[in-house]
Amino acid sequence: MQYSYFCPCPRGLEAALAEELQEIAAMSRTMSVHNQVPGGVHCSGAMEDGWRINLYSRIASRVLLRMANTSYANENDIYDLVLGTKWEDWFGIDRTIRVDVTAVKSPLKSLEFVTLKIKDGVCDRFRDMYNQRPSVNTRNPDIRIAGFLDARSFTLYLDLSGEPLFKRGWRMETGDAPLRENLAAGLIRTSGWKPGVPLLDPMCGSGTILVEAAQMIAGIPPGYNRSFAFEKLNQFNKNAWQAIKSAVKLNTVTDAKLFGSDISGDMLVMARNNLRNAGIPFEVPLKQIEAQEVKPLVEGPGVVLTNPPYGERIGVRGNSQLDSDEMANAFFTAFSRTLKQRFAGWTVFLFTADLGVPKLLRLKESRKTPFFNGALECRLFRFDMVAGFNRREQAKPQSAGDRAE
Repeated sequence: MQYSYFCPCPRGLEAALAEELQEIAAMSRTMSVHNQVPGGVHCSGAMEDGWRINLYSRIASRVLLRMANTSYANENDIYDLVLGTKWEDWFGIDRTIRVDVTAVKSPLKSLEFVTLKIKDGVCDRFRDMYNQRPSVNTRNPDIRIAGFLDARSFTLYLDLSGEPLFKRGWRMETGDAPLRENLAAGLIRTSGWKPGVPLLDPMCGSGTILVEAAQMIAGIPPGYNRSFAFEKLNQFNKNAWQAIKSAVKLNTVTDAKLFGSDISGDMLVMARNNLRNAGIPFEVPLKQIEAQEVKPLVEGPGVVLTNPPYGERIGVRGNSQLDSDEMANAFFTAFSRTLKQRFAGWTVFLFTADLGVPKLLRLKESRKTPFFNGALECRLFRFDMVAGFNRREQAKPQSAGDRAE
């Protein structure tokens, strides 16, 4: 039997997710990838394909199985659709449930009331059939049900993932404002980096970019060591799921060419712990050093990909007498000089919500890709560090401001 799936993702990563889903579909004879829409990608396939997406997708936030769809005029239309859905085919009365609703341009005034009507529809269905109803658990439910409203139609989904897919199960510690894992994976894919190409994160924090890249190198699927909501559905077949996981081909790695550094020793401890928890079978060299002091540890070109700090996070812990703007100017001036002098031939990607970073670096980006980190609008800036930057810098006459530095 074929099912329709919707895979939401961080905004800006729809094309990357569609490309990734095509790669997952190549493992299956029954999966097809359909259209991209703002915030996700539609696809279809057998029940096992939904499981496979949960296992392999680094970019999707969830895998939602479409249960029903209708046009609506009011909340009662939604209730009727939910009440008529055969929930008893999917899960038992002993399972706890949670309902979440999102909407775009819906004329209905209260999403909370819509959520309540969906919950009532599910519970009334069970009560009508068995004179009992499932319990609601908003914190740790067995079953998550999702509703989506646009201006005219309502779509009802069953969430096959449970916890969001960016929760891989390895992250035990984080610093301030960590990247979500699926966003980090999307940035890596957007950069064009492939295993075998040197990759450096000079402001690695708790190591999210490094862990995602390391799992790609090792061939470890992002969902390899976690559980999913579909395991609690009536349709779950443990042997079939085990066969999908047994088909995973892990890679033997001799030279990962993956490197990280950070100014904070505490962050590097977190990064090492996260790499270990993620099952990375090789050593990732991590060095405590200021980003403006880094050097390539391999010959030839590579990729720098990092999420630079902002505001006061730029300052060295402790005794800076500069305000945050002065610190940012001083930091990016020094970091730009390092990139020009030491990373000729490399491609540099900086992910930031500060759209003035190219100006601070005194570099012209070759590409800027918009993304959203939650509600925060960001850019992935690409800079091609062509050979000869340093000679041009040295040849330029110094201004009085430059001489004063």
